[in-house]
Amino acid sequence: MANTPPVTDEVQSTDMLPVATSDRVGMPTDASLNERHRNILASATANNTRRAYRSAVNHYLGWGGVLPADESAIIRYLMAFADSLNPRTLSLRLTALSRWHVHQGFTDPASTSTVRKTLAGIARTYGRPKKKAKALPIEDLEHIVAKLASLATLKAVRDNALLQVGFFGALRRSELVAIKAEHLRWTPEGMEILLPRSKTDQSGEGIVKAIPYSDGRCCPAKAMRSWLDVAGIAAGHVFKSISKWGAISDSALAVGSVNKILANCATLAQLTYVPELSSHSLRRGMATSAHRAGADFRDIKKQGGWRHDGTVQGYIEEASRFEENAAGSLLRSRTKQG
Repeated sequence: MANTPPVTDEVQSTDMLPVATSDRVGMPTDASLNERHRNILASATANNTRRAYRSAVNHYLGWGGVLPADESAIIRYLMAFADSLNPRTLSLRLTALSRWHVHQGFTDPASTSTVRKTLAGIARTYGRPKKKAKALPIEDLEHIVAKLASLATLKAVRDNALLQVGFFGALRRSELVAIKAEHLRWTPEGMEILLPRSKTDQSGEGIVKAIPYSDGRCCPAKAMRSWLDVAGIAAGHVFKSISKWGAISDSALAVGSVNKILANCATLAQLTYVPELSSHSLRRGMATSAHRAGADFRDIKKQGGWRHDGTVQGYIEEASRFEENAAGSLLRSRTKQG
């Protein structure tokens, strides 16, 4: 059987499209209808998901697999990587292979009971804790902000605004780099940021994040205003790359740059856990720090745009491990008696 190139839901069959029979001026042709249909089908799945699926299918093909596959080939693939890949990674790759077969009209060999049981067994045998980004506490963000303020460079002004807005807006990195000057609205109370689209708003209804002014060590609204003024940005993407000569790019920062900027700034502030940080540390840090400051569960969930209570509850439990702690209560009671 030939080794078939990977096809994800970006490329679908167009046989279901009606054949155009009218020659009237302005009527779309078959080619234009097909192209529009492919674009619509592609937009039904998030870009990150499509990239992950494409990578998963290519990994299977790189191993030597062929498409379409059968159950035995899928099981051999799982066993080949059972002790080297995280079971969650294998599960994602199974999902991608399953989607490929379904969308191409083949029988799905990745969803049989034997395959699923094999994956469950691998998880029980080789499963390990999920690696999570460490929450950046607000105290450490303040250290970073103070360090950046002492540098007074163009890049420091940008990084200060980027990290503060990302933290207090509880923004995902894709949302952060997509901010445009047109998305900002200034009020007496602070700054409003319109997110035209986000992970939890795939239909594009729009979400508004409000960030108040502050007289404390951090003020993301003032930091953003300072960056816009010094960079002369009145339209288009707000956060852009800066060359080593101080030239500001016309294009937006790459999504992956947020992790690098955070790591560099945390190193500058001499934080000891830099390898544990990622862009998600900003969102986690806002949630845990807000809980410690007495913020309401509902308000934390709203600011972060989390859909599930369980996600927010997990951050709150992380923040209160030593506060709501049975061992701590017992130790304090013995200390009083002593």
